Amino acid sequence: MNMTVENLLVEIFAEELPPKALKNLGDAFASALVASLQRDALATADAIVTAYATPRRLAVLVTGVLAAAADKPVTQKLMPASVGLDAAGQATPALLKKLAALGADASVVPRLRRENDGKVDILFHDSIAQGATLAEGLQKAIEAALTALPIPKMMNYQLADGWTSVDFVRPAHALVALHGKTVAPVSVLGLQAGNVTHGHRFEANADPIVIEHADRYAETLREKGAVIASFAERRAEIVRQLAAAAISAGNDLHPIADEALLDEVTALVERPNVLVGRFEPEFLAVPQECLILTMKANQKYFPLLDAGGKLVNQFLVVSNIHPADPSAVIGGNERVVRPRLADARFFFEQDRKKTLESRLPALAKVVYHNRLGSQAERSGRVAAIALAIAERLGGGQLATLAEQAARLAKADLLTDMVGEFPELQGTMGRYYALNDGLATEVADAIEDHYKPRFAGDSLPRGQVGMVVALADKLETLVGMFGIGQVPTGDKDPFALRRHALGVIRMLMEGGVNLPFSGLLTMAANCFAGLKTEADSAAKLTGFIFDRLAGSLREQGYTAHEVDAVVSLKPQTLGDIPKRLAAVRAFSALPEAASLAAANKRVGNILKKAETGADGQVDIALLKEDAEIALASALDNIAPKADEAFDMGDYTRSLKTLAALRGPVDGFFDKVMVNAEDAALRTNRLALLVRLHRAMNRVADLSRLSA
Repeated sequence: MNMTVENLLVEIFAEELPPKALKNLGDAFASALVASLQRDALATADAIVTAYATPRRLAVLVTGVLAAAADKPVTQKLMPASVGLDAAGQATPALLKKLAALGADASVVPRLRRENDGKVDILFHDSIAQGATLAEGLQKAIEAALTALPIPKMMNYQLADGWTSVDFVRPAHALVALHGKTVAPVSVLGLQAGNVTHGHRFEANADPIVIEHADRYAETLREKGAVIASFAERRAEIVRQLAAAAISAGNDLHPIADEALLDEVTALVERPNVLVGRFEPEFLAVPQECLILTMKANQKYFPLLDAGGKLVNQFLVVSNIHPADPSAVIGGNERVVRPRLADARFFFEQDRKKTLESRLPALAKVVYHNRLGSQAERSGRVAAIALAIAERLGGGQLATLAEQAARLAKADLLTDMVGEFPELQGTMGRYYALNDGLATEVADAIEDHYKPRFAGDSLPRGQVGMVVALADKLETLVGMFGIGQVPTGDKDPFALRRHALGVIRMLMEGGVNLPFSGLLTMAANCFAGLKTEADSAAKLTGFIFDRLAGSLREQGYTAHEVDAVVSLKPQTLGDIPKRLAAVRAFSALPEAASLAAANKRVGNILKKAETGADGQVDIALLKEDAEIALASALDNIAPKADEAFDMGDYTRSLKTLAALRGPVDGFFDKVMVNAEDAALRTNRLALLVRLHRAMNRVADLSRLSA
C-alpha cells in the first residue's frame, strides 16, 4: 500500500468569474473538496487548507494528503446463526443471499464470527475494506466540490469537440491536480488534469506556466504569472495601496470605507495597482452621496474624503495593470467617470425644478400593494398615524411638522435621481426639501424615516424624524399583517422583521414614551375602510414581542430574565431595560428561588380553580394563623412595592417583595387552599390572587423558576 503523504493542489482555470460571488465560490470549492477527501480518509481532520481565488481561477492547497487511504476493518452483522446455518452447519439460502450482497460467497462461511447478544448467537462477517486511492477520492472530491458551488447563474458551453457540452459558472480551460510534484490522473469539465496553468492576462512573464510542485503554486504564479493567488492577500495589498495613495493625494485624505466594494474590486484584479484620478471641482456642487454612489456602483472607484468626511475631487482606481507610465490609465478613467458625474448633475438640476409638494399627485399612479392601494394612499395613512402620534407626544408644532414630513416622505421616489439610484431614496428627499425652503426638521425626517435600516444603524435625528419613522413602520406592519402577509421561515419579502426591530428600538431608545397597544390602535384606525383579518392585531403583537425577546437574548440577557419580563407584554417598551435590571437584581437575592417557585405554584392553583376569585379578601374568613400572617404581610408590603413600581423604581419594588418569603412559605406549609368549605376556599383563592398580582407587576416571577 502506497502511504506517500504530500500536499495537494487543485486549480480550475477559467474565464473571468462573477466578481461579487468570487470569494464565496473560492471558499466553497475548498471546503467541499477537503470535506470529501476527509470522508475518504485521504486527508486528516487537522489538514491545513488554503483557498485561492482570482478573477480567472479557483484553487485549493491541502496539507498532508495520502496517495491512498489505509485499509479499514469492516464488521457486518448478518443474522441469527439459527437462521443462517442449517442443522449440519451449512449456509442456508438466506445467508448465501446476504453474503452475495456483500460480495462474498460460501467460502467465507467457516470464518464467520459468532457472538451471543444475550439471547441468541449472531453471525458476523469481518473483512478488510481497501482504502481509496487518491485518484479515486480526488475525482469524487472535485465533482462534489463543483456540485456544491453556490453558482449564481450556470453557463452551458460546448467543448472543443463541438458535440459535448458542460455546465459551469464560466468556460473552464485548464485543470491542475498535483500531489507533491505528481499529477493526479483526474478529469472534470472535459479537462484532463496536468501541471500547466496561465498567469496574468497581460503581464505574465511566461505562458503557459508549469507548476513544478504543489507547494510552489502561489510562489510560481507570483514570480512567473504576475498573479497574487490568495484572495485575502490580494485584498490586504489593495487596502495597503489605497491608504498609501490617499496619503500621496493630499493631507488628511482617506478612501471611503466599503467592505463590499473592497471584496468586489479584489475579485476583479489579479495584480492590483492603485492610481489617483481627478474630476472637475464644479461637480462637487452635486450632493456628495450622488457622486459617491455613481463612482462606487458604476465605476468601482474609491472616492476620497477629507478629515471631516467631505468628498474631494479625487478618487482611487484599482487597476489590474502596471504600466511604466500610468498617465494613460489615469486619463482613461477620468474620461469615463466624467459623463457619469455629468448625469448625476443633470438629474439633480432637473429634479430641483419641481417641488416635492408638486410631485404628490403622481404618487396616486404608483402601486404600493394591490390590496393596500397606491403610494399616495399609503402616504396619507402614514401622515395620519404620524399626526396622531405627534399630538400625543407634543401636539402643536411637532404635529404640524411630522404630518408634513410624512406626506412628503415618498415624493422623491418620483425624481430622476432616485429612479437612477434607488439607494438614495430619503437622502435626495432631504436635499430637495431644503431646496424647497422647508424646515430642517422636515428635511431631516424625510431622510431619516427609513431608519434604522439595519442592525446597528442610527435612529432618526430629532423627534419629528422619530415620529415619521415610527408611523412609516407601523403602517407597513399593520397593513401587511392585516392582509395576511406574515413572514414565514426565511421568507420576509416586505422586511417586516426589520420593521419590527426598528419599532422596538425607537420605543426603547428613542424617547417615544407611548403605550404599545395605543400605537397599534392609531395605525389600525387608518385602515378602517380596508378589509383586514380579524386576528391580525394579536398576531402582530405576538410577532413584535417575539422579535423583542430574540433581540434581548442577543444582548446578553438570559432566557429566564427575558421570558419573565416579555411574557407580561409591557406597554412601555422604554421601561424594559429597567425591568430586566430589576429581575437580575432580584434573582441574586437568597429569597428569589423560593418566591419564584411559590409564584409558579400560585399560578398553577389559580389556573385550575373553578371559581374566578377577584382578590377581595374577607378578613373575617381568615382562620389559620398562616393565612392571617400572609394577609397582614401583603397589607404591609404590597403598598410599598406598588409605590416603588409607580415611581419606576422596579428594582426596589421587587426587593421589597422579598420580605414575603416567610409568610408565603408558611402559608403553603400550613394552609389547605382547596378547603371543603366553599367560602373558605374562595377566600383563600382571593388571597392568592392578591399575592399573584402583587408579585407580578414588574415581571412574571414564575418564569425564574427552573
